[in-house]
This record gives sequence, structure tokens and C-alpha cells, in this order.
Amino acid sequence: MKLLYIGNKLSKHGNSNTIIESLGYLLETEGYEIIYSSSKKNQILRLLDMIVTTFLSFKKVKYVLIDTYSTSSFYYTLVISQMCRILNLKYIPILHGGKLPNRIEKSKFLSNLIFKNSFINCAPSNYLMQSFYKNGYNNLVYIPNTIEINNYPFLERKILEPKLLWVRSFSKIYNPKMAIDVLASLKKEFPNAQLAMVGPDKENILENFKKYAQSLNVNVEFLGKLSKEDWVTLSKEYSIFINTTHFDNTPVSVIEVMALGMPVVSTNVGGIPYLLNDTIDALLVNDNDTNAMVSAIKKLILNSEFASSITTNARKKVEAFDWEIVKLKWIEILK
Repeated sequence: MKLLYIGNKLSKHGNSNTIIESLGYLLETEGYEIIYSSSKKNQILRLLDMIVTTFLSFKKVKYVLIDTYSTSSFYYTLVISQMCRILNLKYIPILHGGKLPNRIEKSKFLSNLIFKNSFINCAPSNYLMQSFYKNGYNNLVYIPNTIEINNYPFLERKILEPKLLWVRSFSKIYNPKMAIDVLASLKKEFPNAQLAMVGPDKENILENFKKYAQSLNVNVEFLGKLSKEDWVTLSKEYSIFINTTHFDNTPVSVIEVMALGMPVVSTNVGGIPYLLNDTIDALLVNDNDTNAMVSAIKKLILNSEFASSITTNARKKVEAFDWEIVKLKWIEILK
């Protein structure tokens, strides 16, 4: 079966891998033939490429998968979905982003054009499922973000000091400043505290954070974008994962570190409480609450049995996100 997959396929330009690259690859391993669009860096050229590719492919493909976000990429979904309607193509929006609920409330007419007329809307979290149901969209299916669990060996860690890992693109919505503030606060009590920050400089703000770390007299390892294999290897050197985001849905990076055996301390925003249970498989704090995140990290350091319980429960949870399980839901939809 041939599919057209519309999304931001931008890793070759230094951006992080997105769902189009991971899910697309996994679907290909199941025998689906996929046409992708687009890897154009310029937003206008990307949209034009999507339009042209859709028009040239509509007689060849059975379904169109569309990665759907809340900001400028929302309009890619709008344009392509309406093209699909004209061309009598079944399209499946794959919902992403912690701010998507705000978008569908603010742009109700445009959202209805997209989501009321889709073949089905695919939500990777119960957070988005509930939000879409509340806004009157009933043609929904829950399919979580997926990983290949065998690629993430579980490592039981003995947390003796705060060796922190942060993995996200440098963007204001992910609040990298908070991670640096957490390190600065921890160093007052734990002089050997460390922080490695992994991710591309999405908004050209990395230099600002390097200067900010220097102003606080803390040494942060800014490692830039790493391949999945490289940062998984790097994770063995660190003991606690911190997620400082202002907005979120179901971040794959959090799922990955749960599989690797790293306890997660995260802000309690968007879809995070639908993924993580506080004190059961992670520790959650309020948005931008540096003191609470520091206290949560100390709790893990001072109670090894508690930390071990957190990581064991987290690993069990994400085993349900393994591709061998999740692929059955995709096959059911696409058959």
C-alpha cells in the first residue's frame, strides 16, 4: 500500500528528528511504500512542495498522513486537508503539540474544516483525546507515540549526586533557562552537580543561554544536536532527566529516558500528567518552579529505593509504547 506523509522532515537541516521520520521509517518496515513531503527549509517553499507532491501523488496513494501542529504548520494541514477533500483522498491528521487545544478553540471554523472532514484523527495522548472530544470531534483514535523498546536498554542507576540530562530543542516554550537555574541552585549543596543539554538551536538563542550560565558561574555542557544513538549512549553517564517545558503533549524524549531507566522530573503541563503519574513513575512540579524541581531532585538523591521504584514503574509503562504493540493499531486503521 502506498501512503503520502506530509510533515516537517527537516533533520538534514540540523533540526531534531520529528514523527514523520520515526513513524515513517517504522511503517516502511511493515511494507508500506511512503512518499514524503517536505524537507524544504523555507516555509513557503515547503508548503508549495507539499501542494505539488499531493497533486502529483493523489492517484497513487490510498491515505494521506498529515503531522498537525498548532503554530504556522497548522496551515500546512489546512491547505493539504482541503486539497484532499477536492481530490477525494482520505486524510489522517496526526495530532501534535501541547498548544493544539488552544488552536482548535481559537480557530474553530478552520479546525472544523480539517477535523470534521478527516477519515480519522489520530491522537497520541489522552490529553489531546479529551480536548478534541470536548470541542465536538468524535472521529478520534488513540495511538501513542512509539519507540522500539529493544533499542533502549534499561540501566539501573545509583543516584549519589545530581547528574542532570536535558534533551530538547532550544526554544522558549521548552524553557531551557529553568534547567540552568536548577543546576545553579543544586550546586550550592552539591558542588559536583552536572548538567548536559542536548538539542538543536531552533530559535538562535543558544548563545544567550551560554552567557546566562556563565553569569551564574555554572558549567553547562551544551552538546548541540546528537543522533539518537549518541545521546542514548551519553545518557549512561547521567542519573536524572529534567523536562522544563512550558507546553507539551507526549514528548518522545521523555518516553525514551523512561525506557532507559532514568527517573524523570518534569513540569506538570499540557499532556504531561496524562503520561506521567506523580510519585509513581516520575516527579512533577509546577511550571517554572525551580525550587520545587530542586526539591524533587533531592528527594531522588536521598531515597534510592524510591528512585528505583520510579524507574521500574516507568519502564513497565513505556513497554506498552513499543512498536510491536503500537503497529497493530496503525495496521487496523490503514487496512
